[in-house]
Amino acid sequence: MSDIHPAAGAQIPASPCFEVSIADRVAHIRLTRPEKMNSMIAAFWSDLPAIVEAIDRQSLARVIVISSTGKHFSSGMDVSVFSAGGLGADGDDPHIRAEAFLAKVSALQDSFSSLESCRMPVLCAIQGGVIGGAVDMVTAADCRWAVRDSFFQIQEINIAMVADVGTFPRIQRLLPEGVVRELAYTGRRMSAEEAFQRGLVNGLFETHEACVEGVLETARTIAAKDPLAIRGTKHILNYGRDHSTADTLQQIGLWNAAMLPPMRMMEAFAANAEKRPGRFSDLKPVPGKPL
Repeated sequence: MSDIHPAAGAQIPASPCFEVSIADRVAHIRLTRPEKMNSMIAAFWSDLPAIVEAIDRQSLARVIVISSTGKHFSSGMDVSVFSAGGLGADGDDPHIRAEAFLAKVSALQDSFSSLESCRMPVLCAIQGGVIGGAVDMVTAADCRWAVRDSFFQIQEINIAMVADVGTFPRIQRLLPEGVVRELAYTGRRMSAEEAFQRGLVNGLFETHEACVEGVLETARTIAAKDPLAIRGTKHILNYGRDHSTADTLQQIGLWNAAMLPPMRMMEAFAANAEKRPGRFSDLKPVPGKPL
C-alpha cells in the first residue's frame, strides 16, 4: 500500500505541530517542533484530535503510531497555553474565570481522550523526555515503547499545579499506586529502564530510529489482523478497565452475539493454514463533523 498524504486525497487537517503519513494501513503521526522540544502549543490541542478523528472517521488506517522528532518526545504543555483565551479572561468575577478555566481544561482533556475513543489501537514510540502533558498523552495510548535513555516526569508539581489533562486516572492503572504517588509528589524523573520494569512501556530500544521502526513493525502486525476483531478487542479492553468483571463478561457476550463474523473467522483460518496475509475488508467510515 503506498503512502497517503493529505495532498493525495486523504482529508487530514494540516498542522504546524504534526506530520502525517499512511502506509501499510498504518497512520504515522509525528510531532514536528523539535527546536521547541515539541511543546504543546494551542494548535496542538485542537489539531491532534482533529487528525485522529479524521483517520478514524474515514477509516484511513487500521493502527495509529505516534512518534516525535529531535532530542525529546515532548516537554509538555507550552506556557503560551496558560495565557490563551479561556484561562483567565471574562472580567474580574473569580467564579466566571473558574468556569472558563474548567471549560478550557475539559477541552484539553478531550484532546487526549481521542486516542482512547478512536476505533484503532494507538502505539507510541518515545525518545528523550516525556514531560508533564506528554505523560498524559502517552498514557492515553494503547501501548508504549521507548529508547533506553528516555525518561518520564510528572512535572506539574514542580510548577505548583496538579496534573489535570489525564495523567492520574490513566497512569494509576499502569503503575502501582505508591509509585504513582511518589512520582506525582516529588516530580522526579522515571528512567525508561524503570518504566519498562514496572510495565509502563512494553519494550526498550537502543536508538530512536530503531524504536520508531520497531513500533511501526508491531503496528503492521496488528494491521494485518481483522480490523473488526481489533476494534472489538479495544472496545472490550477499555470497557473492562472501567467496569466490573461481571459487566465486562456480559459486554463481551453482547459484542460477539452482534458482531462475531463467521466468514471473517473462516478467512483467518484459511490464511493461517495457507501461510498468507488475511484478506479482510476495512471498517466503514463513520459520520461526523465536516472536515
